[in-house]
Amino acid sequence: MTQLHDLRLRLLVQQESERIADSQPAELDLSVVQARCLCWLALLAEAHEDQATDAEKGGDVEQAMGWFADSMRLRDVINVVSSIEIPLPAASEQDEDWHEGPLAA
Repeated sequence: MTQLHDLRLRLLVQQESERIADSQPAELDLSVVQARCLCWLALLAEAHEDQATDAEKGGDVEQAMGWFADSMRLRDVINVVSSIEIPLPAASEQDEDWHEGPLAA
C-alpha cells in the first residue's frame, strides 16, 4: 500500500509540474519551484513535530500521535518531491547542441 501511495503522489507532483511548465514555459524555472516547495514542506514537517511534542507534554497522546503521523507523511512527500528529476532548460538545450556537433555526423 505504501508503494501505491508513493507512486500516486509522484504522479500527482509530476502532473502538476507539467501543468505549470505548460502554462508558463518561458517564465518558470521548475527547479526553483521544487526547491521552494521543499523548504516549505520541511518547515511544515518541523512545525508538526513541534505540535506533537507539545501535545505529548500536555498529556494528549492521541493528538500527539496524529501530529507525528502528519509529520511523517510530510517527510514522505519531501522524499518524493526531492527525488523527482526536473530537467534544466539550459542543460537540455546544451545537450541538443552537443549532439548536433561534429561527432553527430
